[in-house]
Amino acid sequence: MMQNPTAADRVLILRLGAMGDVVRTLPAVAALRGVYPGAHLTWLVEPSAADVVSCSGLVDEVLVFPRGRLVEAMREGDAIGFGRHGREFLETLRERRFQISIDFHGLLKTGMLALLSGAPIRFGYPAPMSREFSSVFTTHQAPVVDPESSRFDRNAALIETIAPGTKLPDRPLLAPSSLATARLNARLRATGRESVCDYVLIHPGSSAGAQHKRYSPEGWARVARELAAEGRAVWIACGPNRYERSLTEDIVRRAEGALVLAPETRSFDDLLALQARASLFVAADSGPLHAASLAGVPVLQLMGPTHPIQNLPWAGSPSERIRVPLACSPCRRGCEDPACMRVIAPAVITKTVNSMLDGHGTPLSPTKQGRAKGRQTILEATGKFGQLEPSG
Repeated sequence: MMQNPTAADRVLILRLGAMGDVVRTLPAVAALRGVYPGAHLTWLVEPSAADVVSCSGLVDEVLVFPRGRLVEAMREGDAIGFGRHGREFLETLRERRFQISIDFHGLLKTGMLALLSGAPIRFGYPAPMSREFSSVFTTHQAPVVDPESSRFDRNAALIETIAPGTKLPDRPLLAPSSLATARLNARLRATGRESVCDYVLIHPGSSAGAQHKRYSPEGWARVARELAAEGRAVWIACGPNRYERSLTEDIVRRAEGALVLAPETRSFDDLLALQARASLFVAADSGPLHAASLAGVPVLQLMGPTHPIQNLPWAGSPSERIRVPLACSPCRRGCEDPACMRVIAPAVITKTVNSMLDGHGTPLSPTKQGRAKGRQTILEATGKFGQLEPSG
């Protein structure tokens, strides 16, 4: 049973980025909304992940940290401009008169921002869950949890500190807006695919700083050819980034007609609309994969260099994962030619996709209320299994 939390009318949430980390904070913020149903919740986030917060509809205000302007001023050696932008932002932050801040990020920057916000009560993580001495800025700390626990469990521990007995929701938390759905319908109508759904949607990209998490273009192409040969509809998603477009176009060429290039997702809302039509989403450990999971779409995660427990998909939606445990993984920096991704065989991916779809009987339709949830299987392929057919 939930105990009475600290009273507050104005609450500051800090989780600046990246997309996947912001997505995985959503269940905790949804629980927080239940704790403070009448409070004004403000989420401080960086521009790259602001759309995620806006689309969630969980907070009253999205406050964007002016990272771009501050970085540009630093690069140009413009101390006056840097000071002006920083002062204007801090004035905006302090005028909200927050009573509580909750730092889900746990860095020096967020710890200082929590302090500078003027919030007298500041929740956060202790070391080593927090880094860069950010714990010194907190007044209340979550208990130390197993460092091997998932991001969802870590965030839940912080909510439990604020309001003991609070549980994270187990329902889908993301859905596309009616405008994004209409926009996608219009773009598909132009190609005669307006009524198409229940496709396997693959997403080959990752952030620019995490290219070591990507699966190879030839590997994706072989998966598409194998699934298409079995009568599966396979689509590939592509964002507005020109490097991602180049990667996607390369895979489409290699797939030799086995892939449908989906309309470009120009916003996070567009991505949700495309995912909502899919019966299965297949990707490496990435923000789009965690978004699909939070939207209730079954996901297949190709896991390589990132931590296998900390980066589990949300347990509220069906998920499976393929990982070949090598001695060098997990790692933080990655390498130019990650063996942990290369040894995942396309045939294993194809087999797992078929198993997931056939296991659900008729592929799940986005028009059905309530997707299957809670089934999470981890396929820890052995080295021998993973080397049956290198991805290329």
